[in-house]
Amino acid sequence: MADEKKKLYYSISEVSELTGLKSHILRFWEGEFSILRPRKNRAGNRAYTERDIIIIQRIKKLLYDEKYTIEGAKQRLKSDHERSDSQLTLPFNDDKRRLDEIRKDLIKLRDMIEDL
Repeated sequence: MADEKKKLYYSISEVSELTGLKSHILRFWEGEFSILRPRKNRAGNRAYTERDIIIIQRIKKLLYDEKYTIEGAKQRLKSDHERSDSQLTLPFNDDKRRLDEIRKDLIKLRDMIEDL
């Protein structure tokens, strides 16, 4: 997908081709995984976003590669989602801390230059 031109929405046939999954599997997963809810256009056709495709690839990996059951995959997706929600502020805090250190270092450099 990285080599292709990015689109806002993909049809079910495009997603089927991108993921290697049959369209009936994609439709079935929509009923099983509440996190997977592609929009429908005016004609009633599914319109998948890139986020939907990432979720599909994650589900596929859990079911096919890691051999989770559907229930197990649901639980894993839920725990992954909860874990990412609880850690949303951590990168920001780390970035802020690092920026504060850089700021202090720049002030020290400025003071050293002024003393010359």
